Amino acid sequence: MANISFKNVVKTYDNGVTVIPDLNLEIEDKEFVVLVGPSGCGKSTTLRMIAGLESITSGELWIGDKLVNDVAPKDRDIAMVFQSYALYPHMTVYKNMAFALELRKVPKDIIDQKVREAAKILELEPYLDRKPKALSGGQRQRVALGRAMVRDPKVFLLDEPLSNLDAKLRTEMRTQIAALHKRLATTFVYVTHDQTEAMTMGDRICVMKDGVIQQFDTPQTLYNYPCNMFVAGFIGSPQMNFIQAKVEKDGDVCVLVFNESRIPVKDEAILPYVGKEVIMGIRPEDIHLEGFETSCEKASITARLNIREVLGSEMNLYVTCEGQKLTAKVLYDGNVKEDEDVKLVFDVNKIHVFDKDTEAAICH
Repeated sequence: MANISFKNVVKTYDNGVTVIPDLNLEIEDKEFVVLVGPSGCGKSTTLRMIAGLESITSGELWIGDKLVNDVAPKDRDIAMVFQSYALYPHMTVYKNMAFALELRKVPKDIIDQKVREAAKILELEPYLDRKPKALSGGQRQRVALGRAMVRDPKVFLLDEPLSNLDAKLRTEMRTQIAALHKRLATTFVYVTHDQTEAMTMGDRICVMKDGVIQQFDTPQTLYNYPCNMFVAGFIGSPQMNFIQAKVEKDGDVCVLVFNESRIPVKDEAILPYVGKEVIMGIRPEDIHLEGFETSCEKASITARLNIREVLGSEMNLYVTCEGQKLTAKVLYDGNVKEDEDVKLVFDVNKIHVFDKDTEAAICH
């Protein structure tokens, strides 16, 4: 069993700065968990505490049924893959992958079997006699993965392993790492600031800010039901639009009033906010060009198109409406021109509402 459990873990550095104030996190056996958040949110520190590269100020860290607070990194049965590959430049690919096993005095025939097995899975067989400098970035990262694989660790820790690769290679490596996780059936903990990586790879995503977990759930739940404005804005690309609106009563129904738009909200959680200002959230992909069918005829706005980004079959529209800037992600339409007015329609079934003061979600 390689479940990982943080119990009231605090990390304070010698200068008195606390980066992790009180962490409680349960990662299940064989799960692929991604830690995401902006720079300085504590995600890499959390990973390094699992690895034993950072000490714990207080609290308990368990790997399986073993308390590892004072266990040396080499005795934790984990393998770490770094952003910088950290390969030995003077060794061949084969030697790089075999080195850790040689240190442990593993028999040569078993080392050879494990290295060749990993090389086959990672498609590295033609490169076993090459030195790292003769490899591309993607091949070097696969060697770093192979070096971790041959040790059969209980836990794989990956610290932004793809950030040095170009966009095409990153996409390729994402699928390879996800496939590797399925094949090895081992616990993976993966750190990234790239929410696309998180959404496509993780069984669950842990969104962090200032050392505190904001939400820990499946990618789809984070996308559809963010618990606050920070998570809503962090997950999704382009990020969610936030619009100031007022809650009014229209007969038996509550409506969000934004300019000329009056958008109905059926969730009763909105009732205490009647007469108050709230923040309305809507994702760019839920704003459409005129012609989109909606159950609310007043869910449309006229906005000035500032910039149009064409992405093949789709385009991002950056617009201004009554001083508020919005982004819409729509199907390509050659008739839409910059510096002209464009009519946009909100999908009223995809509206999020947040408390203006606490930024917590009121309803989705």
